[in-house]
Order: sequence, then C-alpha cells, then structure tokens
Amino acid sequence: MKEVRLTVIRKATYKDLSEKYENPIEHTCDLEEGQVFISKDAQMPEGMCGSAWDSLAPFVLTLACGGQDFYDGWMKDPKSAMISCNDGFRPVSFLIEAIREVNMEKGAGYHE
Repeated sequence: MKEVRLTVIRKATYKDLSEKYENPIEHTCDLEEGQVFISKDAQMPEGMCGSAWDSLAPFVLTLACGGQDFYDGWMKDPKSAMISCNDGFRPVSFLIEAIREVNMEKGAGYHE
C-alpha cells in the first residue's frame, strides 16, 4: 500500500455567504496553507480535520491502493488529485499525492 501526502494548497473564505446563511460559530478551521499530512494505510492522519477527511478519504484510499488517473486525465500527474473539503463557507483545497510504496517485508524500506 502506498503512503499518500495531503498538502493544504489554498484556504478560501466566503464572508458574504457566512453572513447570509451561517449561524455564528466561534471556532473554524485550524489548517494552514502549506501544511502537510501523510496518510499511512489509507488512515486519517493525526491533526487532520475529520470533516475534510470525509471528502478526501475515497481519493486517498484509491491512491494508496495503486489507483490513478481520476476522471480520465483530469490531473497532469495521474497519481494525484486536487480535492476540497465540504465546507461551503471556508473550503480548503488539498493536493493529494501517492508518494511511496511501503514494503512490508522484514528489513525492507520505502520505494518511490
């Protein structure tokens, strides 16, 4: 199974939508642009937002299992995807990339 890197590429905020539709909340997203997470065994990395993970998990699982080329050539790198979390007021975009194969044999390491 491959490890998958999840990089926060962009955070957006739609204040006009929040003011019009959202009840005020005190705490919002803690993720920062450039922040990197590594998913091992297609599991949610520590510190990852659970709501964001719900959107990303199917793509992470596919990449971890060796899948690629989502939507017939959508991404320049077929072993990647650009996916946003499901927060319509503060969407966060993630670049998800398969990065290395974990070899489970004794004494073996990682393979690109």
